[in-house]
Amino acid sequence: MDYMTLKEASEKWGVTPRRVNYYCASGRIPGAVKKSTIWLIPKDAEKPADGRRRKERDNQ
Repeated sequence: MDYMTLKEASEKWGVTPRRVNYYCASGRIPGAVKKSTIWLIPKDAEKPADGRRRKERDNQ
């Protein structure tokens, strides 16, 4: 399986690396694994909905 880093995912999804780290740590990205200090995110993973925005919460 191919993986991408936090930085690559943040550029792909248009969010900060810190936000992607939060998604990984809270288990919102299926298949994301932590190796030592690095999160590995599947290349085909989709950006989780941002729960801070009402419109995105209502669409789930």
